[in-house]
Amino acid sequence: MAKLVSKTYGEALFELAHEENKASEMLEEIQSVREILDSNPEFKQLMLHPGVAKQDKLKVVDDVFKGRTSDEITGFIRIIVEKERFKEIDSIFDYFIDKEKEFRGIGVAYVVTPKALDLEGKSKVRDKLLETTDYNTLEMHYDVDPSLIGGMVIRIGDRVVDSSIKSRLNDLTKELLELQLG
Repeated sequence: MAKLVSKTYGEALFELAHEENKASEMLEEIQSVREILDSNPEFKQLMLHPGVAKQDKLKVVDDVFKGRTSDEITGFIRIIVEKERFKEIDSIFDYFIDKEKEFRGIGVAYVVTPKALDLEGKSKVRDKLLETTDYNTLEMHYDVDPSLIGGMVIRIGDRVVDSSIKSRLNDLTKELLELQLG
């Protein structure tokens, strides 16, 4: 259900941004609003508190966002509050950001290696991914997991390429167990 809500509202926000030719501005605003919300957990608690009347929540939204964000973003947050969907705001914004990046040809890649890559290694990975995908550019995120032993794990969207030694050893173990049992 939550995924359907975030898709429905996120899609509506995406369409509004493109109809108004304000996709870039709205993307920046949404990222700023997310930072504000993340740094003020009390605001989220207030907006989710069942004892606070909807009208009071709407007044707080107006006091906080009106004049600081575009009318479209303020109005969108008001709709979310009116429809009692504020608890989904993060996933709605995530959907919008992901959809906008996809529209612009920006991929988000997560690369996990057993040791930290130097600049040359990172550059080679990025260049190879750009060659093998349809993205114009990639937003790269690197992480280290020594348990991989060697190789790497790459995730872009819902696709995962696992060429780690850890994964190969696990596969080999399964094959050997099947041989023993068979």
